Amino acid sequence: MVADPAEDLKVERKPKLAERLVVTLRAQIADGALTPGEKLPTESKMTETFGVSRTVVREAIATLAADGLVEARQGIGVFVLESQALSIGAISHDIRKVSQAINVLEVRMGIEIESAALAAQRRNPAQEASIREAFFEFERLLHLGEPTGKADFAFHREIAFATNNPFYVEILDALGDRTIPCDRASPWYSVEVLSFDYLSGLQREHLTILEAVAAGDPQGARDAMRAHLSAAQDRYRMRLPAPPDFSPGASSPRKTV
Repeated sequence: MVADPAEDLKVERKPKLAERLVVTLRAQIADGALTPGEKLPTESKMTETFGVSRTVVREAIATLAADGLVEARQGIGVFVLESQALSIGAISHDIRKVSQAINVLEVRMGIEIESAALAAQRRNPAQEASIREAFFEFERLLHLGEPTGKADFAFHREIAFATNNPFYVEILDALGDRTIPCDRASPWYSVEVLSFDYLSGLQREHLTILEAVAAGDPQGARDAMRAHLSAAQDRYRMRLPAPPDFSPGASSPRKTV
C-alpha cells in the first residue's frame, strides 16, 4: 500500500503550527495582552481563533508550561504565571534557545570550514556563479527589509555543493531550519538578530568567504569561514546571562540560616 503524501505533510506541519502558536502566545504575554494570573482562552476558542487543531493547541500549551510561562490547573483552565515565575521561565527558555544555537554552530564549524577550502579548490564556473547568486540575493533582500534566512542558507549550501562531495550538502540539509539562527523560520531567531546592522555584518563576512573561494585560496576560505562561524558563536554567547560575581569585594548573596 502506497502512503498518502498528504498524511505525511500533516505530520510535518503539526510542530510548525504549534511553534507558531507558541510564538504568538509568548508575544501576547510579553506585551501584556495576557497578564499574570489571567486565564487563557479555552481549547475550543483557540482552535477557532487560530485555525488549528486541539492537538496543536495542547502542544503549544505544553511548551509554554515547560518554559514556566503558564500553569494548567485541573478542572479550571490554563493561567499565565506571576511575573517572577514568568521572567525566570523566559530567561530559562532564552538560555536553552541560545545554547542550542551555539551547539549547531559548533557542528557547522566542523563541516563548513573544510567545505569552504574544498570549494575553493574544486568549484567550477557554474558553481561559483551559484555562490555569487546566493550572495547577491541576500544583499537584495537585506536592502528590501525582507527575511534573508533562505538566501543565507543557500549561500552556505552552494559552497557545500561546490565541494563536489554530496555528503556536505546532505549534512546541511539535515540541519534544515536550524542551520541559520537569524532566519525567521529558525527556532532560535530573535528581533536582535534580524536588525539591518547585524545582517550587514554577516554579509561582510560572507563577502570575505566568497572572495577567497573565487580566488581559489583554500586556506583563505578556511580562515574566512572559521572567522564567520566563530563570530556567530560569540554573538550568541553575548546573549547568555552573565554569571554572578563572586570575586573579593563583590556583594555576596544574603545567607540564610
